[in-house]
Amino acid sequence: MRENELMIIENFLENKEEKVDVDDELYSKLMFFYKSALKQLEVQLDIIKDEFKIIYNYDLIDHIETRIKEPKSILKKMEKKKYSKTYVNLIEKINDVAGIRIVCTLKDDIFFIRDLIKNMPNIHIVKEKDYVTNPKKSGYSSYHMIVEVPVYLTQKTIYVKCEIQIRTLAMDFWASFEHKVKYKSEKGVTKKMSKELVNCAKMVSKFDSKMIELKT
Repeated sequence: MRENELMIIENFLENKEEKVDVDDELYSKLMFFYKSALKQLEVQLDIIKDEFKIIYNYDLIDHIETRIKEPKSILKKMEKKKYSKTYVNLIEKINDVAGIRIVCTLKDDIFFIRDLIKNMPNIHIVKEKDYVTNPKKSGYSSYHMIVEVPVYLTQKTIYVKCEIQIRTLAMDFWASFEHKVKYKSEKGVTKKMSKELVNCAKMVSKFDSKMIELKT
């Protein structure tokens, strides 16, 4: 257990058993914590990005993207998972409310960045999923981490969960395209299209491996 003065976010909120209301003041308060955690994490990663570029003359991180999950997406996910729409369930079971994506050039950099995150002071690793070594059946490839980030308030420090995705530029291009095809297309996805997406993902993987060979 953590020290007494360090709290997880649910202990900070009153009436956490209440139903989630995205127009309520309590919801805005909760999102403040997630946004603050995301800022904290982004600053630390930006420092690493600049350090490697300036000190070591190497672009370890190409770019960083952050997002707070849209209210309707949070509620939709809770419905899909059949969770009661209470604040405590949102906090405990929805791990990707705050998300940050780290995009790098080489596949090897993914695991190097992962290890740097693990060594960050006060960052607690909750869960990891390696879709780089073991891609999803769809072809999706990325390294996922759920971490707890300290948010330093005036009276206390609380921990807030954030999802981190680490992927190469090639993986990011494929994932963005696949998302547009599967979730934005009005026509839907046929079996043939799904098969072609998997084939493209395999080509992306070969491309990433070839880039490592060229570097060495």
